[in-house]
Amino acid sequence: MAQNKVLTANFNDDVLPVKVHSKCRGAYPLNDQLKRFSVSDDLVDWNKKFDSYAPVCYTAESVKKMPVWADPDLDDPAFKEIKFNELDGKVNRISHMGKYEIMSNGAPRNPMGRTGISGRGLLGRWGPNHAADPIVTRWKRDSNGKIELHKDNNKPILEFVSIQRTDTHEWAIPGGMVDAGENISLTLKREFGEEALNSIELDQKEAVKKLIDDLFHHGENIYNGYVDDPRNTDNAWMETVAVNFHDEKGTCVGKIPLTAGDDAKAVKWLAIDRKLDLYASHIDFIRKTCEKRGAYFQ
Repeated sequence: MAQNKVLTANFNDDVLPVKVHSKCRGAYPLNDQLKRFSVSDDLVDWNKKFDSYAPVCYTAESVKKMPVWADPDLDDPAFKEIKFNELDGKVNRISHMGKYEIMSNGAPRNPMGRTGISGRGLLGRWGPNHAADPIVTRWKRDSNGKIELHKDNNKPILEFVSIQRTDTHEWAIPGGMVDAGENISLTLKREFGEEALNSIELDQKEAVKKLIDDLFHHGENIYNGYVDDPRNTDNAWMETVAVNFHDEKGTCVGKIPLTAGDDAKAVKWLAIDRKLDLYASHIDFIRKTCEKRGAYFQ
Protein backbone atom coordinates (compact mmCIF):
# COMPACT_ATOMS: atom_id res chain seq x y z
CA MET A 1 0.00 0.00 0.00
CA ALA A 2 1.44 3.33 -1.01
CA GLN A 3 2.62 5.69 1.68
CA ASN A 4 -0.09 7.93 3.18
CA LYS A 5 -2.86 5.85 1.60
CA VAL A 6 -5.52 4.62 4.02
CA LEU A 7 -8.33 2.11 4.03
CA THR A 8 -11.45 2.48 6.12
CA ALA A 9 -13.43 0.18 8.36
CA ASN A 10 -16.75 0.45 10.12
CA PHE A 11 -17.27 2.67 13.17
CA ASN A 12 -21.03 2.79 13.39
CA ASP A 13 -21.84 5.48 10.76
CA ASP A 14 -18.32 6.88 10.82
CA VAL A 15 -15.03 5.46 9.55
CA LEU A 16 -11.76 4.59 11.24
CA PRO A 17 -8.70 5.12 9.03
CA VAL A 18 -6.34 2.16 8.93
CA LYS A 19 -2.80 3.25 8.10
CA VAL A 20 -0.20 1.16 6.29
CA HIS A 21 0.33 -1.76 8.64
CA SER A 22 3.63 -1.58 10.49
CA LYS A 23 3.52 -3.80 13.59
CA CYS A 24 3.14 -6.87 11.36
CA ARG A 25 6.35 -5.92 9.55
CA GLY A 26 8.41 -5.84 12.73
CA ALA A 27 9.64 -8.50 15.17
CA TYR A 28 7.58 -11.69 15.27
CA PRO A 29 6.30 -12.74 18.74
CA LEU A 30 7.86 -15.72 20.56
CA ASN A 31 10.51 -16.32 17.88
CA ASP A 32 13.69 -14.26 18.15
CA GLN A 33 15.32 -16.14 15.27
CA LEU A 34 12.61 -15.34 12.73
CA LYS A 35 13.40 -12.36 10.51
CA ARG A 36 10.79 -10.98 8.13
CA PHE A 37 11.71 -10.09 4.57
CA SER A 38 12.08 -6.32 4.66
CA VAL A 39 9.15 -4.40 3.15
CA SER A 40 9.20 -0.60 2.99
CA ASP A 41 6.01 1.45 3.33
CA ASP A 42 5.81 2.13 -0.40
CA LEU A 43 6.01 -1.60 -1.27
CA VAL A 44 3.38 -2.95 1.11
CA ASP A 45 0.65 -2.69 -1.54
CA TRP A 46 0.36 -5.88 -3.60
CA ASN A 47 -0.17 -3.75 -6.70
CA LYS A 48 3.31 -2.30 -6.40
CA LYS A 49 5.90 -4.25 -8.41
CA PHE A 50 8.37 -6.00 -6.08
CA ASP A 51 10.19 -8.69 -8.11
CA SER A 52 12.73 -9.45 -5.39
CA TYR A 53 10.07 -10.08 -2.74
CA ALA A 54 10.78 -13.43 -1.07
CA PRO A 55 8.81 -13.73 2.18
CA VAL A 56 10.06 -16.12 4.83
CA CYS A 57 7.69 -19.10 5.11
CA TYR A 58 6.74 -19.80 8.72
CA THR A 59 3.99 -21.73 10.47
CA ALA A 60 4.51 -22.47 14.16
CA GLU A 61 4.80 -26.10 15.26
CA SER A 62 1.89 -25.56 17.64
CA VAL A 63 -0.27 -24.73 14.61
CA LYS A 64 1.05 -27.59 12.47
CA LYS A 65 -0.10 -30.07 15.12
CA MET A 66 -3.65 -29.07 14.09
CA PRO A 67 -5.41 -28.31 17.37
CA VAL A 68 -9.17 -27.73 17.05
CA TRP A 69 -8.61 -24.03 16.28
CA ALA A 70 -6.23 -24.64 13.36
CA ASP A 71 -6.69 -25.39 9.66
CA PRO A 72 -4.83 -28.08 7.69
CA ASP A 73 -1.62 -27.06 5.91
CA LEU A 74 -1.32 -26.39 2.18
CA ASP A 75 -0.06 -29.89 1.35
CA ASP A 76 -2.88 -31.60 3.27
CA PRO A 77 -5.70 -32.85 0.97
CA ALA A 78 -8.19 -31.38 3.47
CA PHE A 79 -6.91 -27.88 2.63
CA LYS A 80 -8.71 -28.04 -0.71
CA GLU A 81 -12.02 -28.39 1.14
CA ILE A 82 -11.70 -24.97 2.80
CA LYS A 83 -14.28 -22.47 1.53
CA PHE A 84 -12.78 -19.01 1.64
CA ASN A 85 -14.79 -15.77 1.66
CA GLU A 86 -17.85 -17.50 3.13
CA LEU A 87 -19.19 -19.20 6.23
CA ASP A 88 -17.41 -22.57 6.08
CA GLY A 89 -19.47 -24.78 8.36
CA LYS A 90 -19.04 -23.13 11.77
CA VAL A 91 -15.87 -21.26 10.77
CA ASN A 92 -16.39 -17.69 9.60
CA ARG A 93 -13.98 -17.02 6.73
CA ILE A 94 -15.63 -13.75 5.68
CA SER A 95 -13.47 -10.64 6.06
CA HIS A 96 -14.73 -7.32 7.42
CA MET A 97 -12.58 -5.74 4.71
CA GLY A 98 -14.51 -7.29 1.82
CA LYS A 99 -13.62 -10.14 -0.50
CA TYR A 100 -9.94 -11.12 -0.33
CA GLU A 101 -7.85 -12.58 -3.15
CA ILE A 102 -6.75 -16.21 -3.39
CA MET A 103 -3.15 -16.77 -4.54
CA SER A 104 -2.02 -19.28 -7.17
CA ASN A 105 -1.09 -21.82 -4.47
CA GLY A 106 -4.62 -21.65 -3.06
CA ALA A 107 -3.74 -19.56 0.00
CA PRO A 108 -5.64 -16.34 0.77
CA ARG A 109 -3.80 -13.02 0.43
CA ASN A 110 -3.67 -10.41 3.19
CA PRO A 111 -5.90 -7.55 1.95
CA MET A 112 -3.72 -4.95 3.64
CA GLY A 113 -0.54 -5.95 1.82
CA ARG A 114 2.83 -7.61 2.27
CA THR A 115 4.19 -8.53 5.71
CA GLY A 116 7.50 -10.26 4.92
CA ILE A 117 6.25 -13.68 6.09
CA SER A 118 4.13 -16.27 4.30
CA GLY A 119 2.32 -19.19 5.93
CA ARG A 120 0.26 -18.76 9.09
CA GLY A 121 2.81 -17.98 11.77
CA LEU A 122 1.08 -18.37 15.14
CA LEU A 123 -2.42 -18.02 13.69
CA GLY A 124 -4.61 -21.07 13.24
CA ARG A 125 -6.76 -20.04 10.30
CA TRP A 126 -5.79 -19.26 6.74
CA GLY A 127 -7.26 -15.85 5.95
CA PRO A 128 -9.09 -13.87 8.64
CA ASN A 129 -8.73 -14.98 12.26
CA HIS A 130 -11.64 -13.40 14.09
CA ALA A 131 -11.32 -11.90 17.57
CA ALA A 132 -13.47 -9.81 19.90
CA ASP A 133 -12.19 -6.96 22.08
CA PRO A 134 -14.32 -5.74 25.02
CA ILE A 135 -13.35 -2.17 25.93
CA VAL A 136 -14.59 -1.86 29.52
CA THR A 137 -14.43 1.73 30.76
CA ARG A 138 -15.24 3.92 33.76
CA TRP A 139 -14.51 7.52 34.70
CA LYS A 140 -11.38 8.24 36.71
CA ARG A 141 -12.43 9.63 40.10
CA ASP A 142 -10.65 11.37 42.96
CA SER A 143 -10.73 10.23 46.59
CA ASN A 144 -14.11 11.96 47.03
CA GLY A 145 -15.65 10.11 44.11
CA LYS A 146 -15.67 13.16 41.82
CA ILE A 147 -14.83 12.61 38.13
CA GLU A 148 -11.35 13.93 37.37
CA LEU A 149 -10.98 16.48 34.56
CA HIS A 150 -7.75 16.88 32.61
CA LYS A 151 -5.95 20.16 33.26
CA ASP A 152 -5.27 20.79 29.54
CA ASN A 153 -8.83 20.82 28.18
CA ASN A 154 -11.12 20.17 31.16
CA LYS A 155 -12.38 16.92 29.64
CA PRO A 156 -13.15 13.93 31.88
CA ILE A 157 -10.54 11.16 32.01
CA LEU A 158 -11.52 7.61 31.11
CA GLU A 159 -9.97 4.45 32.49
CA PHE A 160 -10.18 1.05 30.82
CA VAL A 161 -9.51 -2.51 31.95
CA SER A 162 -6.14 -3.44 30.48
CA ILE A 163 -4.20 -6.70 30.59
CA GLN A 164 -0.46 -7.15 30.13
CA ARG A 165 0.19 -9.81 27.51
CA THR A 166 2.56 -12.67 28.29
CA ASP A 167 4.02 -12.81 24.76
CA THR A 168 4.97 -9.17 24.01
CA HIS A 169 4.52 -7.78 27.57
CA GLU A 170 2.53 -4.87 26.10
CA TRP A 171 -0.67 -3.59 27.67
CA ALA A 172 -3.79 -4.48 25.72
CA ILE A 173 -7.57 -4.74 25.65
CA PRO A 174 -8.51 -8.14 27.19
CA GLY A 175 -9.83 -9.74 24.00
CA GLY A 176 -9.49 -13.13 22.39
CA MET A 177 -10.39 -15.42 19.53
CA VAL A 178 -13.96 -16.15 18.51
CA ASP A 179 -14.57 -19.90 18.76
CA ALA A 180 -16.10 -21.66 15.76
CA GLY A 181 -19.85 -21.12 15.80
CA GLU A 182 -19.69 -18.75 18.78
CA ASN A 183 -21.75 -15.58 18.95
CA ILE A 184 -19.57 -12.46 19.18
CA SER A 185 -21.44 -11.20 22.25
CA LEU A 186 -20.59 -14.41 24.10
CA THR A 187 -16.93 -14.12 23.08
CA LEU A 188 -16.74 -10.57 24.45
CA LYS A 189 -18.15 -11.61 27.80
CA ARG A 190 -16.15 -14.84 28.01
CA GLU A 191 -12.81 -13.23 27.20
CA PHE A 192 -13.30 -10.43 29.70
CA GLY A 193 -14.15 -12.94 32.41
CA GLU A 194 -11.22 -15.22 31.60
CA GLU A 195 -8.56 -12.51 31.32
CA ALA A 196 -9.62 -9.94 33.91
CA LEU A 197 -11.82 -11.69 36.48
CA ASN A 198 -10.01 -14.98 36.83
CA SER A 199 -9.99 -15.58 40.58
CA ILE A 200 -13.33 -14.34 41.87
CA GLU A 201 -14.26 -16.22 45.03
CA LEU A 202 -17.03 -18.79 44.63
CA ASP A 203 -19.43 -16.93 46.91
CA GLN A 204 -18.98 -13.78 44.79
CA LYS A 205 -19.41 -15.39 41.39
CA GLU A 206 -23.20 -15.17 41.10
CA ALA A 207 -23.27 -11.50 42.10
CA VAL A 208 -20.40 -10.71 39.73
CA LYS A 209 -22.06 -12.65 36.91
CA LYS A 210 -25.19 -10.51 37.27
CA LEU A 211 -23.15 -7.30 37.20
CA ILE A 212 -21.29 -8.45 34.08
CA ASP A 213 -24.50 -9.56 32.36
CA ASP A 214 -26.08 -6.16 33.03
CA LEU A 215 -23.05 -4.23 31.77
CA PHE A 216 -22.55 -6.37 28.67
CA HIS A 217 -26.18 -5.94 27.71
CA HIS A 218 -25.46 -2.31 26.77
CA GLY A 219 -22.42 -2.31 24.50
CA GLU A 220 -21.65 0.21 21.75
CA ASN A 221 -19.79 -0.81 18.62
CA ILE A 222 -16.44 0.92 18.19
CA TYR A 223 -14.74 -0.90 15.33
CA ASN A 224 -14.83 -3.98 13.18
CA GLY A 225 -12.06 -4.75 10.72
CA TYR A 226 -8.39 -5.52 10.19
CA VAL A 227 -5.92 -5.37 13.08
CA ASP A 228 -2.24 -4.49 12.62
CA ASP A 229 -1.17 -7.46 14.74
CA PRO A 230 2.48 -8.63 14.98
CA ARG A 231 1.32 -12.22 14.31
CA ASN A 232 -0.06 -11.36 10.86
CA THR A 233 1.41 -12.90 7.72
CA ASP A 234 0.76 -12.65 3.98
CA ASN A 235 -1.78 -15.47 4.28
CA ALA A 236 -3.25 -15.17 7.79
CA TRP A 237 -4.30 -12.05 9.65
CA MET A 238 -6.26 -10.79 12.64
CA GLU A 239 -9.62 -9.03 12.44
CA THR A 240 -11.71 -7.92 15.38
CA VAL A 241 -14.98 -6.52 16.63
CA ALA A 242 -14.31 -3.95 19.37
CA VAL A 243 -17.23 -2.99 21.62
CA ASN A 244 -17.29 -0.45 24.45
CA PHE A 245 -19.01 -1.39 27.71
CA HIS A 246 -19.10 1.72 29.89
CA ASP A 247 -19.72 1.70 33.65
CA GLU A 248 -21.02 5.29 33.95
CA LYS A 249 -21.35 5.37 37.74
CA GLY A 250 -18.42 3.07 38.51
CA THR A 251 -20.67 0.88 40.62
CA CYS A 252 -20.70 -2.17 38.34
CA VAL A 253 -17.41 -3.59 37.04
CA GLY A 254 -15.69 -0.60 38.60
CA LYS A 255 -16.15 -2.21 42.02
CA ILE A 256 -15.06 -5.74 41.07
CA PRO A 257 -11.48 -6.76 42.00
CA LEU A 258 -9.47 -7.52 38.85
CA THR A 259 -7.33 -10.67 38.67
CA ALA A 260 -5.27 -11.70 35.64
CA GLY A 261 -6.09 -15.00 33.95
CA ASP A 262 -3.65 -17.57 32.56
CA ASP A 263 -3.21 -15.65 29.29
CA ALA A 264 -2.34 -12.38 31.02
CA LYS A 265 0.67 -11.33 33.07
CA ALA A 266 -1.22 -8.58 34.91
CA VAL A 267 -4.48 -6.62 34.82
CA LYS A 268 -5.43 -3.13 35.99
CA TRP A 269 -7.53 -0.04 35.33
CA LEU A 270 -5.41 2.16 33.07
CA ALA A 271 -5.99 5.91 32.70
CA ILE A 272 -6.25 6.78 29.01
CA ASP A 273 -3.65 8.98 27.38
CA ARG A 274 -2.57 9.13 23.74
CA LYS A 275 1.01 8.33 24.78
CA LEU A 276 0.02 4.82 25.89
CA ASP A 277 2.01 2.18 24.02
CA LEU A 278 -0.60 -0.52 23.49
CA TYR A 279 -0.62 -3.84 21.63
CA ALA A 280 -1.46 -3.99 17.90
CA SER A 281 -4.09 -1.39 16.85
CA HIS A 282 -5.59 -1.05 20.32
CA ILE A 283 -4.68 2.62 20.78
CA ASP A 284 -6.88 3.45 17.76
CA PHE A 285 -9.86 1.67 19.36
CA ILE A 286 -9.23 3.53 22.61
CA ARG A 287 -9.06 6.87 20.80
CA LYS A 288 -12.42 6.23 19.13
CA THR A 289 -13.91 5.25 22.49
CA CYS A 290 -12.76 8.56 23.97
CA GLU A 291 -14.28 10.47 21.06
CA LYS A 292 -17.59 8.68 21.58
CA ARG A 293 -17.58 9.43 25.33
CA GLY A 294 -16.33 13.01 25.05
CA ALA A 295 -13.30 12.04 27.13
CA TYR A 296 -9.74 13.33 27.20
CA PHE A 297 -7.38 12.05 24.50
CA GLN A 298 -4.64 14.48 23.50
